[in-house]
Amino acid sequence: MLEAEGIYVMREVASQFERPVLMFSGGKDSIVMVHLARKAFYPAPIPFPLLHVDTGHNFPEALAFRDNLVQDINAELIVRLVQDSIDSGRVKEETGPNASRNSLQIVTLLDALAEFKFDAALGGARRDEEKARAKERFFSHRDRFGQWDPKNQRPELWSLYNGRKGVGEHFRVFPISNWTELDIWQYIAQAGIDIPSVYFSHTREVVDRDGVLLARSDYIELMNDESYEERVIRFRTVGDMTCTGAVESNAQTIDDIIEEVSTARVTERGGRADDQRSEAAMEDRKRRGYF
Repeated sequence: MLEAEGIYVMREVASQFERPVLMFSGGKDSIVMVHLARKAFYPAPIPFPLLHVDTGHNFPEALAFRDNLVQDINAELIVRLVQDSIDSGRVKEETGPNASRNSLQIVTLLDALAEFKFDAALGGARRDEEKARAKERFFSHRDRFGQWDPKNQRPELWSLYNGRKGVGEHFRVFPISNWTELDIWQYIAQAGIDIPSVYFSHTREVVDRDGVLLARSDYIELMNDESYEERVIRFRTVGDMTCTGAVESNAQTIDDIIEEVSTARVTERGGRADDQRSEAAMEDRKRRGYF
């Protein structure tokens, strides 16, 4: 049912829009999205490119997986760098120990959509991730400034999706909106989908910052009372290393992960430091154009 729904939405995008693009980061949700896209249009290739907005602070495992997958399936990959937006003066880098480039992606993303005149961007966001994302429709309208108004979304009845737009406007499309984190892992297990090693239990140096376990990297500035320590961890979500927290875990197989997720009391994004900046942090970013 969920697979069929995702495939249906992707085919609707291909039929209604002229220049769609699939957002891809090398994370589990975007990997499932690519798998669904391949099934939706088989035996033809995926009829739209993949776009990665690279903060420059990504997990090396995710980047290596991204490049290998794109080569294996012979897909077109477009990469746009937040560093280029910083260098050109389009955005200003944050400073201090809690600095992150996560919100800086907004400008880089909107510039990329304008550069290639993409009119629909498919993403792997799910409604169970965060309360702001629960407000999204499958076809989520963005105005000509790339901004989102959660109070002005179009009704979607009987799986009918309205992709009409004005000049300069575009849509964000979420084919796996109705999936949960557990659905994703069960589908990965069922379909035999490969995922980056960072999702499995491994020993890594981390720093505990206000209850968020951040992996050691060149992008994190330690505070005076902080130090790294080795812990057995894994990541439930993969993003910018400066704000993506790990969880202590011994899950070494997908079946282990499914068992762990099925009993988890903390949400998948509960370890994301960027979501903890304010109660409405995600919604504030999404209103400005964040995915």
